[in-house]
Amino acid sequence: MFELIPFERRMASFDPFRMMADMERSFFSQPAASTVSAFRTDVSDEGDAFKLEAELPGFKKEDISIDIKDERLTISAERKLENEEQKTNFVKRERFYGSYKRSFGLEGINSEAIEASYVDGVLSLRLPKQAPVIPESRRIEIN
Repeated sequence: MFELIPFERRMASFDPFRMMADMERSFFSQPAASTVSAFRTDVSDEGDAFKLEAELPGFKKEDISIDIKDERLTISAERKLENEEQKTNFVKRERFYGSYKRSFGLEGINSEAIEASYVDGVLSLRLPKQAPVIPESRRIEIN
């Protein structure tokens, strides 16, 4: 709750009013419910496909949506309050209720064969690479 400042420095500029204001701000602050945040992802190359893993702890499978539009993959998740009456009883609230969203380009990905699974708060997507297009060679006859 208090800043990790060495004791000597903290006492040199002792201001009880600022200290109380800082403590009140840190104690009662909470993120706005309407803000949209990003979530952490890891992307690895597995040779014939990319593997995307996204951390979405505390979400139900039904709260997560994966959409493809215009060669963009969009993962979004929304967490809602279970009971609206509980909002007024909190003394401090650190858990975020709102929406998360990330988009990724699908250039070079076979979007028809994407597979997804959600286990233990981690969304895993297998993004198969498109087969490389090898131009055909042909011989032209001379007349």
